Amino acid sequence: MASSTFFSSFIFLVLCLTVTAKKTYIVHMKHQDKPLSFETHHDWYSSSLQSLSATPAESLLYSYNTAFNGFAASLDPEQAEALNKSDSVLGVFEDTVYNLHTTRTPQFLGLDSEFGLWEGHNTQQLEQASRDVIIGVLDTGIWPESKSFDDSGLPEIPSKWRGACESAPDFNPKLCNKKLIGARSFSKGYHMATGGGGIYKKPREIESPRDKDGHGTHTASTAAGSHVGNASLLGYASGTARGMATHARVAAYKVCWETGCFGSDILAGMDRAIQDGVDVLSMSLGGGSAPYYRDTIAIGAFTAMEKGIFVSCSAGNSGPTKASLANVAPWIMTVGAGTLDRDFPAYAVLGNKVRYNGVSLYSGQGMGNKPVGLVYSKDKSSSNLCLTGSLDPALVRGKVVICDRGTNARVEKGAVVRDAGGVGMILANTAVSGEELVADSHLLPAVAVGRKLGDLIREYARSDRKPTVALEFGGTVLDVKPSPVVAAFSSRGPNMVTPQILKPDVIGPGVNILAAWSEAIGPTGLAKDTRKTMFNIMSGTSMSCPHISGLAALIKAAHPEWSPSAIKSALITTAYTQDNTNSSLHDAADGSFSNPWARGAGHVDPQKALSPGLVYDISIDEYITFLCSLGYTIDHVKTIVKHPNITCSRKFNDPGELNYPSFSVLFGDKRVVRYTRELTNVGAARSVYKVTVNGPSTVGISVRPRALTFRTVGEKKRYTVTFVAKRGTSPMAKPEFGSIVWGNARNQVKSPVSFSWTELSD
Repeated sequence: MASSTFFSSFIFLVLCLTVTAKKTYIVHMKHQDKPLSFETHHDWYSSSLQSLSATPAESLLYSYNTAFNGFAASLDPEQAEALNKSDSVLGVFEDTVYNLHTTRTPQFLGLDSEFGLWEGHNTQQLEQASRDVIIGVLDTGIWPESKSFDDSGLPEIPSKWRGACESAPDFNPKLCNKKLIGARSFSKGYHMATGGGGIYKKPREIESPRDKDGHGTHTASTAAGSHVGNASLLGYASGTARGMATHARVAAYKVCWETGCFGSDILAGMDRAIQDGVDVLSMSLGGGSAPYYRDTIAIGAFTAMEKGIFVSCSAGNSGPTKASLANVAPWIMTVGAGTLDRDFPAYAVLGNKVRYNGVSLYSGQGMGNKPVGLVYSKDKSSSNLCLTGSLDPALVRGKVVICDRGTNARVEKGAVVRDAGGVGMILANTAVSGEELVADSHLLPAVAVGRKLGDLIREYARSDRKPTVALEFGGTVLDVKPSPVVAAFSSRGPNMVTPQILKPDVIGPGVNILAAWSEAIGPTGLAKDTRKTMFNIMSGTSMSCPHISGLAALIKAAHPEWSPSAIKSALITTAYTQDNTNSSLHDAADGSFSNPWARGAGHVDPQKALSPGLVYDISIDEYITFLCSLGYTIDHVKTIVKHPNITCSRKFNDPGELNYPSFSVLFGDKRVVRYTRELTNVGAARSVYKVTVNGPSTVGISVRPRALTFRTVGEKKRYTVTFVAKRGTSPMAKPEFGSIVWGNARNQVKSPVSFSWTELSD
């Protein structure tokens, strides 16, 4: 999506594997094996490298202290292999590249006025409490001068804070304040790949927390930006910009660079953030799915969760393809994207007087009402995609060009048209992007249209002897219906790492989001875009993730004693599945109704999440039992958990027995699946809840008991649910969905359920 235009793809990863020179390896050590002769683990790691004839000063990139037991080092494959043979080494893994997953939102979420902010809650108390909550954002850094990080009215920095602001040639630590309380950068993995032996031969970026990309500033301000009046992107979406938790503090950890985000740097950033004392970690980045012991983010997030830190990650922008999720570990909040009730309409008026609706954020001089020639490449070459150098200036000069969406960046297509002498562009979706519209700040007059309208416009351009068009721009429109709609780009389930855990967890606002921006780069991110703006409108699960990070900060402020699992449960079980027309949430990919593989439990509802009534809590021991149920070796489990004395003496029969707030039922070769769940009362004493089940006709669902009575706050009660696949159901039956709701007059605690009849596969 918008964010992915600034970063290279996994091609780099493939190339990485073909280079035989030194590479970065992450080495997992048996923490308790450190000989007494070494004062610190760092000394032990240095000695281990010396024994391989590697110079520690050059080879040792990072010693990890909390997020991981081990270090990152620059080694040749032979040295890595030799290290792997040591008894004190649990594993040696090659560094991987992760990618970024690239305002009206507070109002849309029900956080609109400062006074009636949370209906039924003491707003002032919540605001004061949230001043003690610190959100760590791992991203492309921060633009500290942004008004979104103004600290007016904030008290002193919380005494628990152990972080700092780094000094760099372009970053003065004095730019930090009582709002932006930390700014660090981690680039050794990136430099290893771009410098000596690496394959990305590019001039090195300055080692600095300063954001040259915009993405990190956008995500940080979405999570916790202060109020900024008269914010807009070149006139679009004007109003007050604010983050979710306006009084929370921000700490920026720059782990992403021009060529991507390297696992060794991400782990170093997480390691530092945990030690610094963050309460929430927000990570709008990810890779493909891998076993948890090979997933840097999952490994670091486990330690964070153990220490009471809520971890929110983007689900990825690879939708609507099935099984395309990233960041699926059950201790991570996996966030998909939905639309807002705001739009930026634009219109293409054809010569035959038919007017087609689209969207645009073009802010320059319009084209006027006079129609101009319209051109579309009739062959299936790169010119229909408007790739660089593909357009013939003789054909497009003075005309509007139809460009098919896909392959290169949407805004880049407009630059290609402009460079060839074209005066405007219609960006037309193809089957892949369907009817989903993403507004962009184009360099020339441009309108984006869906696939159906795109096909009609393409047909007109092909069939009319002298096709013409005029482009018109409609500014900003509010109260769009239906909304929210699940974004087509939002990555989809099922979860391929652990199919018994339903992912994504929820969706949040992720389409056309206005937030702060870096003044080092234009709004399109293109080198030729010389415009400067303090705010930008972006789309991606990168944008939805920090919304949930900020909401988690508010819930943590209201309930400081809650575990990350309890906060996550509150957000999941109170999410809604009806849009503003009282219909089930739709899917932008094809206009059909969405299901939990696309939307998880539904769209977050902050007000309800503050008082969920009941929560599904999960202890550290339960997570360890879960990991021991996945068929991993004990060493693999130790990689994630980092406890020396793990025996895996306790295992679930099925990983789905984890006390998760949702259900993913795999019948496979069995007809009956039975799970027991435990609910904790966080609502009123003397509460009674009754269960309601909803499922397909092919499955019988029974719950025992059918009512739960909680006499006290904090009391825990169990129930058992039995799912029976009815005889005669084909093993090739398509997935089905349902729900289990525990409710009373005050609360509805809802869990989505998915049903699959075959083992899940790609």
